[in-house]
Amino acid sequence: MRVLGVDPGLTRCGLGVVEGTPGKPPALVAVGVIRTPADLDVSKRLVLIERELDEWIARHQPDAVAVERVFAQHNVRTVMGTAQASGVAMVVAARRGLPVALHTPSEVKAAVTGSGRADKEQVTTMVTRILKLSERPTPADAADALALAICQVWRGGVAGKLQQAASSRANMEALAQAQSRLQVARLRAAVAAQQGKR
Repeated sequence: MRVLGVDPGLTRCGLGVVEGTPGKPPALVAVGVIRTPADLDVSKRLVLIERELDEWIARHQPDAVAVERVFAQHNVRTVMGTAQASGVAMVVAARRGLPVALHTPSEVKAAVTGSGRADKEQVTTMVTRILKLSERPTPADAADALALAICQVWRGGVAGKLQQAASSRANMEALAQAQSRLQVARLRAAVAAQQGKR
C-alpha cells in the first residue's frame, strides 16, 4: 500500500509518500514541502498547492491520501488557511478517484510514538527511526506528512482488511440465502409438477 500524507497549510504544506503493509516498517518513497508566498492572494496560493499536489499524485501513484483533520486553534486565520489547504488536498485526491482518510493529530502521534500527547520533536524522531532515515526530515511539516502516511498504512490497512472480511462474510451470507431460496423454488416447482400429473 502506497500512501501520500498531506500536512495541510498555506505557507508550508508537508507531503510524504510511504509504502508498506500493516505490522511491518514502511519505506520512504518521497518527502517534500509545498511553499507559497504569504504576500500572494489566497486563491492563487491554493491553486499553487493544487497543481503541486496533482503532480505528486501523478508522479508517485499513491493508493490512498491521508490528510490531517483540522482542529480548532486560538488563531482563526491559521485554522482557515489550514482548512482551505486541506479541502484542496481532498478535492485533488477525489478527482483522481483516490480514497481520502482524515486523521487527528493525536491519532497520528499515537500511531507513530505510542502516545497521543507526543510533541513534534518526538514525532520527527520516531518517523526517522521507523523509516530508517539517515537524516531527520525537515521542516516539521514534512515529518508530520510522513507520520500521517505511516498512520494510514498501519491503521488504514488494518481497517481495509476488516472491511474486506466483513464484506466477504456478507457475500457468503447472501450466497447462502440465495441458494436456500433456489432450493425452495425447486421444491415448489417439483410439488407443482406432481400435482399437475394428478
